[in-house]
Amino acid sequence: MSATNLNQPVWDFELEDPFTLRAARVGSRAGATELGASLYELGAGAVASPFHFHHNNEELLIVLSGSPQLRVVDERRQLSAGDVVALLPGPEGAHRLENDGPESARVLIVSTMRFPDVVDHPDTDKILIVTGPPGRGGEALSFRRETEVHPLDRERDFAVVLERDLRAAEEAGG
Repeated sequence: MSATNLNQPVWDFELEDPFTLRAARVGSRAGATELGASLYELGAGAVASPFHFHHNNEELLIVLSGSPQLRVVDERRQLSAGDVVALLPGPEGAHRLENDGPESARVLIVSTMRFPDVVDHPDTDKILIVTGPPGRGGEALSFRRETEVHPLDRERDFAVVLERDLRAAEEAGG
């Protein structure tokens, strides 16, 4: 059985500029295969991730120390040590965690590990496709919606179907 320690984590990711942010994949270090758990340490002014929501995964945010701010769909909430917040899949679960205070904050985010997952970034109109767990063969591919193409684009075997669909869309005013 593997083990890890939240008080003495092995950091998998560290950022020092423009703010201090560290992350440790404690779930995988402990041997979990169906649950993810990441410990984040956010320095003053740090943001854990862009405003986003998952289509296929649920997250549970647990504040261990500090008082980070959680932006959700229609409000911002100041959190404190001991607070637990469920972040549901879909647009109603959109969120962004930031540390707007002078002291660092530590949070543990536990999640289901359902792949593939699609992650929407509504502020920047991006989509992230995650094929599997980070560090275990998973890829994360990011696209802007403006680069959207028809599903049959460049599929030679379906050229006639694609032309028909495009013609129908043009006739319908789209």
